[in-house]
Amino acid sequence: MEHIREVFADERADDHKAVGISIERSDALGHVTGKTQFYADRHFPGMLTLKMVRSPHHHARILGVDTAAAEAMPGVVRVLTHKDVPENIYTILRLIQVEPNDEPVLAVDKVRFKGEQIVAILAESEAIARAAVEAVRVDYEVLAPVFDVEEALKPDAPIVNEYHGHNYFTYEGHHCRRVRHGDVEKGFTQADHVLEERYQSSPIEHAPVETTGCIVVPEANGRLTCYSNTQALFFTLDNTGLILNVPFQRLRMIGGTVGGGFGGKVDVITEPIAFLAADLIKRPVKYSYSREEEMQVSSPRAAERIYIKDGVMKDGRIVARQIRLYVDAGAYSRHSPYGTTKAAAHMPGPYTIPNVLVDAHCVYTNRTPSSAMRGFGVTIGDFALEVQMDKIARLLGMDPLAVRMINAYRDGDMKAHGETTKGAALVEVMRAAADFAGWPLADEHRAASSLKGG
Repeated sequence: MEHIREVFADERADDHKAVGISIERSDALGHVTGKTQFYADRHFPGMLTLKMVRSPHHHARILGVDTAAAEAMPGVVRVLTHKDVPENIYTILRLIQVEPNDEPVLAVDKVRFKGEQIVAILAESEAIARAAVEAVRVDYEVLAPVFDVEEALKPDAPIVNEYHGHNYFTYEGHHCRRVRHGDVEKGFTQADHVLEERYQSSPIEHAPVETTGCIVVPEANGRLTCYSNTQALFFTLDNTGLILNVPFQRLRMIGGTVGGGFGGKVDVITEPIAFLAADLIKRPVKYSYSREEEMQVSSPRAAERIYIKDGVMKDGRIVARQIRLYVDAGAYSRHSPYGTTKAAAHMPGPYTIPNVLVDAHCVYTNRTPSSAMRGFGVTIGDFALEVQMDKIARLLGMDPLAVRMINAYRDGDMKAHGETTKGAALVEVMRAAADFAGWPLADEHRAASSLKGG
């Protein structure tokens, strides 16, 4: 290890050497020696365990909640319902003025996905908390769920989320996020070939080694300190302040060590109710997901369904591209409206196409709410677009790299969403990849560049 330190010290001598070399992470030594302290490594006297009563149904009306048996159990300190939450509604995107707020902290009159949290149990031990969860009685009227994005948009589909009044997020008065560039129908009439394909992904769970959780400790000065593995400390602090209706300066967040996140720990789920519980009882509170909870109720990458219709010329030029995209938000918005906007803006990929039409739908279903995962809103779309490019190449009997070279952005090209291309490098990257792989390129493509007209 000392040898590694010496090497890194030499490399840091000149700042310009930071590019293109491996720099030791600031937390690497603690990780490899086992000295890094994660939130769950902390222990505080009198710390309580928080566990949730969760819905066994995908969609149901709550007719009644009976917590008497749980409250009477030795070791149960308090039971919390939606009535105990000062502002029992949040959406992570409220901080960037994305409305409406559509998800309760604790369910009120309905549950909209399997595993939705209804009642919080605070107990002296995890075993007691788990037993108390089983003792709570909830009466349900089970309702018809909807799981398919296109079925959810039909007029007779069950309404998932009454906060919206329909099963889609509204963008500036439109039922989807729209991109319009050129005249796509005219482009299709000019095309030599039209290729239509459908692509589908499934939800993807992040499966971090460390499950989602936090510990909140009341301090002597009246502040509340939260040790969390969130990836979004300031989002968490601000949302919690709004939910608890307390000044932000009363809340203190300590994080920085995340045992696997990948975007999955940016939602604000565990911290607000733990903050509230610690403030009410004046004792430290730990709320952590079991592995089963992590797999069932933490936000996955959204499933997406993408329809791509391309009009192409015999020489490989794409003259029209129409995309219909459905993002499965699950029961609540979380980050999905933002991810859908990213998806729409990313279409039609890094290609200059004169005629583009994109309709990107953010759809509510009775699935677990989806949210961020590395590159969300872009990754699945990229997969579909690049498979489509390969299919175009096969249709035309052309080299797939050549098709991409012909259509790639050049500096100065207008993108479908109205931005001018700057600093394009796709042509050069493809040429370098071809050289590395020993892929033969025609002379005209080997001489191409990302400069305008290149």
